[in-house]
Amino acid sequence: MSSCSSSQVDRQRVHRMQEAVSLVSLLVLGSAGTIQGSVHVVPHAPTHSQEDFDLSRFMGQWFEAAVVSTCPHYMQRKRGNPVIVAVQLQHVASESNFTMTATTIRNGSCKQTSTVYGLTNTPGRFFHHVARLGADVDSQVVRTNYDEYAMMLLLSTEKPSGNKTTIVKLYSRTKDVSPAALDDFQTLVRRHGMSEDTIITNQNKGDCAAGEPLTEPTSQPRPPA
Repeated sequence: MSSCSSSQVDRQRVHRMQEAVSLVSLLVLGSAGTIQGSVHVVPHAPTHSQEDFDLSRFMGQWFEAAVVSTCPHYMQRKRGNPVIVAVQLQHVASESNFTMTATTIRNGSCKQTSTVYGLTNTPGRFFHHVARLGADVDSQVVRTNYDEYAMMLLLSTEKPSGNKTTIVKLYSRTKDVSPAALDDFQTLVRRHGMSEDTIITNQNKGDCAAGEPLTEPTSQPRPPA
């Protein structure tokens, strides 16, 4: 897997084979990134993060409910497995980073990965670098009410190519997302130049924990006619 990039017509086939490694593979199921312990400063980049962001309230359990990206190969892969991802965020007050542990279903079994995100000088904005992809990832919590939903914008810049990828994600505290949150998410997606028709809504395919069998969701009995 490699980056999403533009190319000449006669080289598109080769470059498209290299696109799948964009930023989006990072936060979806987190490839672990290595960062320094100090607070990161992200220079010369626009800030979209929510004002008065409260990191402590943002921590805890989330579910990735919907996603859209500018990387076509990532979108194709997500459509093949549009599963809700359980995400656990943990922060130690004395440290300038937090850990995201993602648990999801791959090939019928439960998988778990962790990524470490460095805090920046802007509340609600985080950073990590993925060495094997050569990608700097700028993640921002654009909007959240902490108790129900959170919307995140991820901007990735790959080096030395300079290729950029955008991803927008909707997180929910439960596996059910309110229509109002989905409407706001669609507005955010349009604001960043993507069509709401391309949004992938993840499906509940069961509960799982790493190393344990998949527990499929139980069907609710229908009320009598």
